Amino acid sequence: MSGNEALTKYAGAFIDELAKSGVKKIVISPGSRSTPLALLAMEHPDLDCYVLVDERSAAFFAMGAAKAGKEPVAILCTSGTAAANYFPAVIEACLSRVPLVVITADRPHELRDVGAPQTIDQVRLYGNFVKWFQDLPLAEVSGTMLKFVRTVSARAVHTAKQNPAGPVHINFPLREPLLPAEDFFSGEMPAAPRVVFRDQVMTLDEREFAALSSRLPEKGLFICGPMEMADDRFFRSLLRLAEALHYPVLADPLSQLRSRAPEHSPLVDSYDAFLRNPDVRRSLKPELIIRFGAMPVSKALHFYLQEHGEVPQWVVDSGRGFRDPAYGGSEWIYCDESVFCEEMLKHPAPFRTAGEWEGTWKSMNARAKKIMAEIGGEEGIAEGKIFYHLPEFLPDHAALYVGNSMPIRDMDSFFFACQKPVRVYGNRGASGIDGVVSSAMGASLFHPHTYLLIGDLSFYHDLNGLLAAKLYGLNLTVVLINNNGGGIFSLLPQAERPKYFEALFGTPTDLDFKHAARLYGAYYACPETWEEFCGTMAKVRDMDGLKIVEVRTGRKRNAAIRKGLWAKVSREIAGLPREDGR
Repeated sequence: MSGNEALTKYAGAFIDELAKSGVKKIVISPGSRSTPLALLAMEHPDLDCYVLVDERSAAFFAMGAAKAGKEPVAILCTSGTAAANYFPAVIEACLSRVPLVVITADRPHELRDVGAPQTIDQVRLYGNFVKWFQDLPLAEVSGTMLKFVRTVSARAVHTAKQNPAGPVHINFPLREPLLPAEDFFSGEMPAAPRVVFRDQVMTLDEREFAALSSRLPEKGLFICGPMEMADDRFFRSLLRLAEALHYPVLADPLSQLRSRAPEHSPLVDSYDAFLRNPDVRRSLKPELIIRFGAMPVSKALHFYLQEHGEVPQWVVDSGRGFRDPAYGGSEWIYCDESVFCEEMLKHPAPFRTAGEWEGTWKSMNARAKKIMAEIGGEEGIAEGKIFYHLPEFLPDHAALYVGNSMPIRDMDSFFFACQKPVRVYGNRGASGIDGVVSSAMGASLFHPHTYLLIGDLSFYHDLNGLLAAKLYGLNLTVVLINNNGGGIFSLLPQAERPKYFEALFGTPTDLDFKHAARLYGAYYACPETWEEFCGTMAKVRDMDGLKIVEVRTGRKRNAAIRKGLWAKVSREIAGLPREDGR
């Protein structure tokens, strides 16, 4: 074997075991120190490699792909600050439970902490944001070391996808010379013992399910937060259980339920509007709350949970986590969510008929929904109007990636339950505005029709992410909602301090994004009327590649529209009969 034989066999064993353990995609950011790993990854017949020069963008791209593909994705970079640029995506992957295998090349141990260039302390660089860390030894070709490096690789993949999924970090010190032998994977690989990890599905004893079922009261409530990586089995079983118990289901836009529930299901999708009324929150006191997924985006729902903190709340979580910022959880049921719903259905509850409880929720939801739907007839292009009409613009089985701040909240308020099968994604782990473009690009690897709805500041923050579409011919339609700044702050108390509001919170940039579209070879349109917008969305639906549809709106006008609708819901909903008889 020509070249560096020890390095080739050692690094080759690691890369080969990644593929054997289920990694299909690896995102590489070029650099010198990572040369052997990058070249061997490119040569491996079972790995799809994507090369993105910006490490921060590359990591978010991989995270979006892992989320949409429901499978671990590897990322590889050189030593030094390249590894530090992965950190925001590592944090997001940790908090949103997305499997990433983070591989950072490093200087050999004798060049650490001696002032060598492109060298930082990479040992446990990501702290508690990774599930597992391994600082590998330098390359050796003994049988023990080759088995060791394969085991590390397999263990990394398994740990990343083991519930709760998340990132793992493998730090790979490499000593020069860095060039591996060519065509290492072209021949038959030497036989290597497989490293296999197996898990069992989390469940409870049948007697425990029976005991839980016996405690189900009449006035129960399901709350389903973000469940982006859940499968259709869970959605079907949850809706069946809710229908059997006559419990309303409050469904966050990232729960996937709004595009999966049948027309007459117990789904409630306008709770954010009517739960803004404190009297309504008090009157709708449940006897039990059963919660799935991460915390929903709605602040009104958060207040509702806080104000009914004494109500028993079961949190069903197969990831054995503790996601409860309202501190309402009274019982933590560590069980597979689908299994929980299916097993509870096997044990008859003490009641089975619909009552005033379910009817009240449905009535309030219908009334609030009718008022919020008035956004659909709003004159001109209103931000909420885009989300209300969104199902009309989407092909079946499209994917929606939604930016943070106002877009996800408008999604919550105006994207109602529909019969359009779509997947909805967002970066709600840390809820930052960084990396959203790149994440949507990664998700587009698994969805031929992917739409990104994003604000101008978040779009600006990740313009580098657009390069992936140009390099790999990805299909992504960006609906850029440009209100020239941070629109969400117009709804927060900061808006009451006008002296420094624009400088600190409004932060207008006055950027002309058509130049960015030209830079990355994207189709660009900036419709000025609603009719033009509808025509543009119909046009781009049948186009391939990167499309940017910029919609320029006004922060003050849109804030006034939202506040007006919420106030109208609060007034109108007060006239409905409620559980307390008022």
